Amino acid sequence: MGNNWNEIKFVPADESHIDQMHEIEKSSFSIPWSYDSLYQDVCEHEISVYIAGICNGEVVAYAGLWYVLEESHVTNIAVREDFRNRGVGGLMMEHMFSEAKRLGVRTMTLEVRESNAAAIRLYEKTGFYKVGIRKKYYPDTDENAIIMNRML
Repeated sequence: MGNNWNEIKFVPADESHIDQMHEIEKSSFSIPWSYDSLYQDVCEHEISVYIAGICNGEVVAYAGLWYVLEESHVTNIAVREDFRNRGVGGLMMEHMFSEAKRLGVRTMTLEVRESNAAAIRLYEKTGFYKVGIRKKYYPDTDENAIIMNRML
């Protein structure tokens, strides 16, 4: 299988993508969403939008957001390990920005672990800026979350 980012197609995520998305979720986060939570968010919640990055028929990345009127919150973004450090996360974010704009969203917000330097670099490179801290946000380590915003 090729690992070339230009082979990736970005599509609206649906039920057929959930199994692979959940595998990426479990390998990417110390507190992964449950299968049921991910399924509900992708397939049942009216305020959520998810995009899957597909390469050779397999999900290699995904991202989601919740939106209400002109505001949105990035729920998660994850890239399969063998596709990391190839610009896929940035491409995924650009597709999310396009989708958010289509929905009329003007502002995006997210939380990221203070120690997740790679994610912070990605978010800053794609236009997010730090606006605050959520103390002891992550229950597994009591680590703080950095709150970041981006205007569209």
